[in-house]
Amino acid sequence: MDLSASTEARLREIDRLLLEGGMRRERTTRSALQKRSDPVAQRPVRPRGEIRVLRVPEWSQHGRGKLDSRAPGQVRSGRRGTSTEPDWLIHGFSTRSGGRTRIYCPEAPGGDLNLGFTAEDKPETVSDNRRLFLRAVWGAGSLPRLVTLKQIHSSLVRRVSLCEAAGLERGFSTPAICRGDGLMTDQPGVLLGIQTADCLPVLVADKRRRAVAAFHAGWRGTLARIVEGGVGRMRLEFGSRPEDLIAAIGPGIGSCCYAVGEEVRQEFESQFDYATNLFREVYDSDPVREKYPLLFMTARAPGHSDLGPRLHLDLAEANRRQLRAAGLRENAIYRMGECTACQPGRFFSHRGEQGFTGRLMSVIGIRD
Repeated sequence: MDLSASTEARLREIDRLLLEGGMRRERTTRSALQKRSDPVAQRPVRPRGEIRVLRVPEWSQHGRGKLDSRAPGQVRSGRRGTSTEPDWLIHGFSTRSGGRTRIYCPEAPGGDLNLGFTAEDKPETVSDNRRLFLRAVWGAGSLPRLVTLKQIHSSLVRRVSLCEAAGLERGFSTPAICRGDGLMTDQPGVLLGIQTADCLPVLVADKRRRAVAAFHAGWRGTLARIVEGGVGRMRLEFGSRPEDLIAAIGPGIGSCCYAVGEEVRQEFESQFDYATNLFREVYDSDPVREKYPLLFMTARAPGHSDLGPRLHLDLAEANRRQLRAAGLRENAIYRMGECTACQPGRFFSHRGEQGFTGRLMSVIGIRD
């Protein structure tokens, strides 16, 4: 190709070469390219309505707090139609429906329920969203104290007393200052909050001792046994017995979408004897590569190119196994079974939206 030729002439020559190979160059305008790279423009326009709170059906008491009626079928370990939630137990998983945030989907007719103090959203808007969400979870009466953490993907679990909750109560107006990834309490009037946007929220309650806990379980926290160690802390702090505990694994990124590197599998294999059951290989279907394999030849050593299968991690199964290892009964563990990356119109997803997204919140507490 003559590099001294004009741009148009070089493009015509590229078109000719591509046609000889049975391909063609797609002419794309600059505005289209900008739209394709803009994470906001990639979001589907979706309807907005009232705030929707997800709850575990088996934890409902006499029909109170049923699961969102518009939710798809859920994966659960317990029996259908049972009611195991005591009257004092409050819990809920947020969706992105409702709220007053517009930055993450300005073209939608309503607002998002962003519950995290992200860099893009206004603090006063997040504060309003949190009050709306807690009102939907708690119901009538004065709102409880909301306690959250500056999450760091660790195994650090904090016990919250009523006095400490008053000092840590910054949840409505400013971000949390205490670091950690797990909270537990036996104090009424306190809601423990975990923020996620693909990582798993895990809620645990002791029906006998009236104690609750909430854990943030990404792959690093799961590797550090945040849930298994957290249940151990409940036994130490509250005298909890595993047979008295119930647990719920909330919405998070599913194995269908959670691609990880080989180093993650090696880390899990060094810690868990069941690690091989947590990973599967997924082959991406690419018709262009299948038709023109020579175009994607690489000089890299085998195993170092981007061709071939990708590893997918089942984070929910990893945490279910940790709960079982901690002594919980199989029928006391509930999986919501919803993938945040698969449903961008329903949940916030850090991976699904390339990092430009809000935060969900999962809460559990003890009613006064």
